Amino acid sequence: MAKPVSIEVWNPNGKYRVVSTKSMPGTRWINLLIQQDCRLEICTEKKTILSVEDIIALIGDKCDGVIGQLTEDWGEELFSALSKAGGKAFSNMAVGYNNVDVNAANKYGVAVGNTPGVLTETTAELAASLTLAAARRIVEADEFMRAGLYDGWLPHLFVGNLLKGQTVGVIGAGRIGSAYARMMVEGFKMNLIYFDLYQATRLEKFVTAYGAFLKSNGETPVTWKRAASMDEVLQEADIISLHPILDKTTYHLVNKERLAKMKKEAILINCSRGPVIDEVALVDHLRENPMFRVGLDVFEDEPYMKPGLAELKNAIVVPHIASASKWTREGMATLAALNVLGKIKGYPVWFDANRVEPFLNENAQPPAAIPSIVNAKALSLPVSKL
Repeated sequence: MAKPVSIEVWNPNGKYRVVSTKSMPGTRWINLLIQQDCRLEICTEKKTILSVEDIIALIGDKCDGVIGQLTEDWGEELFSALSKAGGKAFSNMAVGYNNVDVNAANKYGVAVGNTPGVLTETTAELAASLTLAAARRIVEADEFMRAGLYDGWLPHLFVGNLLKGQTVGVIGAGRIGSAYARMMVEGFKMNLIYFDLYQATRLEKFVTAYGAFLKSNGETPVTWKRAASMDEVLQEADIISLHPILDKTTYHLVNKERLAKMKKEAILINCSRGPVIDEVALVDHLRENPMFRVGLDVFEDEPYMKPGLAELKNAIVVPHIASASKWTREGMATLAALNVLGKIKGYPVWFDANRVEPFLNENAQPPAAIPSIVNAKALSLPVSKL
């Protein structure tokens, strides 16, 4: 028998039982559930990552839906338990769902929700922040000051990289990659080189228009180039930011051989998925090339770092906070809750998972639709015509 798990209960007499494996930011998501006759149970265990056994205990004998986190292993065992408890809905509070066995969810008829459309600018902003921090050696300088080592200005003290006029490379020019590229091009007048299987037409038009604006004002215009290969980006760019999906083709996309193709003073940024970089090879490369710098928000074996990474001054590491702005995290909580609620209520799936503004308007009731279900087609769920 599973060990009991501590919970906080809202609306104890609600008709539908919904479980959240973690407390989430904001209160709107809570109110939306209890207003629709849900009994909400929020896990209050003092554990960062719940085990499968913990979550089975939370699900219990009757559960209509679960809101979970990307740190949890949602596979055969959990979907079986949820199905036996009468549940038909699960949502990650995340856009990614690498922690979810969607085939197992399909087997048990459980809809799997995620929260796209609300993380784009926030994630791009963190990538830009890591770029600046690495280029200007801000973390090193901050530690130097706090250690009481500063005794006066010196010509060579923490000399870093100028961004203006340099080339930013983007691997994966989807929504987040394109948002990051626009920030770097417009904010720092950087030239762009990108690699993507699909042409980023809107991004290209943006850079072209901004280049024309600069030229009309007597400044050097920015340029863009769509690379024929990823290696072309690695060889030409001064800054490289990774924004691919994670699958078999992108695992260890950046390995020892590709690191060797990059400039000696290049900066590598990853706010996508940890395993796209061979972290052991990265540690070796950073040791051998002290002017090469990296900014990481994600890690290959999260929450752990490969040995040696934490000790390197030319590595900036932060704990998976790309989506950690108040507006975004509260929006993610709202969307995850509405994914579960919508399935319980029998609503159709929203027509475009990336156009979520109507669900986030706090001054109006959300549409009678499910924001985003990744296995909607497999489960033959109807699509909203709103």
